[in-house]
Amino acid sequence: MRGLSPFLRDAWALARPYWNSEERWKARGLLAVIILLNLSLVGMNVLLTYWQAAFYDALQNKDFPAFTQLLLWGHRGESGSFMPGFTIVAALFIVVAVYQLYLNQALQIRWRRWLVGHMMHAWLGRHAYYRMGLTGAGADNPDQRIADDTRLYVSSTLNLGLGLMNSVVTLVSFIVVLWGLSGAMTVLGVSIPGYLVWIALIYSLVGTWLAHLIGRKLIALNFNQQRVEADFRFALVRVRENMEGIALHAGEAQEETGLRTRFNAVMANWWGIMTATKQLTFFTAGFGQVAAIFPFIVAAPAYFAGRVALGGLVQTTRAFGEVQGAMSWAVTAYDELAAWRATVDRLTGFHSAVEAARSAEQGPTVTQGGGTALTADGLRLTLPDGRVLTRDAALRLEAGEAVLITGASGGGKSTLFRALAGIWPFGTGNITRPQGEALFLPQRPYMPLGTLKRAVCYPHDPADHSDAEIAAVLEQAGLSALASRLDEEAAWERRLSGGEQQRLAVARALLIKPRWLFLDEATASLDPEAERTLYETLRRELPGTAILSIAHRPAVAAFHDRVLRLADGRLSPVTPQETPA
Repeated sequence: MRGLSPFLRDAWALARPYWNSEERWKARGLLAVIILLNLSLVGMNVLLTYWQAAFYDALQNKDFPAFTQLLLWGHRGESGSFMPGFTIVAALFIVVAVYQLYLNQALQIRWRRWLVGHMMHAWLGRHAYYRMGLTGAGADNPDQRIADDTRLYVSSTLNLGLGLMNSVVTLVSFIVVLWGLSGAMTVLGVSIPGYLVWIALIYSLVGTWLAHLIGRKLIALNFNQQRVEADFRFALVRVRENMEGIALHAGEAQEETGLRTRFNAVMANWWGIMTATKQLTFFTAGFGQVAAIFPFIVAAPAYFAGRVALGGLVQTTRAFGEVQGAMSWAVTAYDELAAWRATVDRLTGFHSAVEAARSAEQGPTVTQGGGTALTADGLRLTLPDGRVLTRDAALRLEAGEAVLITGASGGGKSTLFRALAGIWPFGTGNITRPQGEALFLPQRPYMPLGTLKRAVCYPHDPADHSDAEIAAVLEQAGLSALASRLDEEAAWERRLSGGEQQRLAVARALLIKPRWLFLDEATASLDPEAERTLYETLRRELPGTAILSIAHRPAVAAFHDRVLRLADGRLSPVTPQETPA
């Protein structure tokens, strides 16, 4: 396990960007107000110790006027000092405590909003999410780290940070009070001034050391619990997303076995947390119970010797308890500290994985050219395991031209498309694409969450296109029945059949009118007649769009100007006499 210093550096590295961001002044101002309110709470606690001394002295002296005045509006003692009444102090305490909590939560919301946005931008930027998924070398369950770990990190960082600050301020405030109340104690002929302070220090140090010995295993257990919980949740989502395939295979028993295996890992780790927490709680509960009576034990001799009155005894025990509690902050917060450390480690690991993906090999170079043709040359594409798919492949696609690429399955055709899209990170070569929007339609079209209108317009903003435009392209794609459902939200990837999804993707191309259109088996789920109709529609409605297709059906060649075959790592032309593979 890493040492404390590297861990604290990681925790600060996660926090620093927000406090130096464009929101820094609002965040710092809000934090300053929260700190001020926390200090006010500590100050009122100090005031209450003096109030308790006066109140219990009034009880001991049977001074009813002083008793009522201390409860209500305040009392002026014989020395002339004024002590405000409990109702006034309590009312102020409640107001300050409420707003301290409210503003703390407001800062948590602002910080988490910024942190989640920052992490999502880094994860999605430069295709880092895609590269992490390809290699499998990134942090597990990025969704859980962005959604849950950020929430835990922000809340724990603020709560623990403010708790530590409160403990330090409480310690400084009450140690002066306790030092003045405790006097000196002679041990083996040596006079020890402020002996109660030293007793509280020794008691707290021993407690903190023992709490760490007992509870340190919680750090690794908490880290692992977040991982296995996310694995189980991901497996459940996979079943929901692939329910038809599971049902068609009658694979329910296999899925249940897999889910139970993942859930058993959750339970096993949870039992480990329970056992460690039980051991820690035995200690902390006992520590707390002893701490409640310990101040009376150490202060009682002075009371019975008549050196302090009842009020002084109560004030002494309260001050001792505050000092001891402040010194024992790590004991009472150890469980939360362990969970916080696990969260910091997970977020740090995620950040490192994203940065590694963003700085990794970028693959073939894609540049924007000023000509009219898309060109690719010297393409050497490999798989993540190093297996070579293409060697020195070259391609030229003129504006408005339609070219078909054929070849054996697994030969690298789809990988070539990914390289042309600029997302494939494994390989070398040069790709030049003139200005103009490009649209890539894979065999399984992507259906974003939301309305049908959003699905048709993706990746454009739905507001950029009118309902009439969308209805027209749906009709051209053979989906006129959906035109009345544009504002309906549904899981369209499950609501529509495979063929309907491919029709919708073609409607998307007709709506966006890209300059470069790439179709990777984008009509494979359609019958030959529907496929012919859609290709004819694309050529008629998008005369200036260059189309590059991947297909296995020989009939598709009729809708293209040229046919290329990818074989032995190279692209070569297919003559009209040859039949596409």
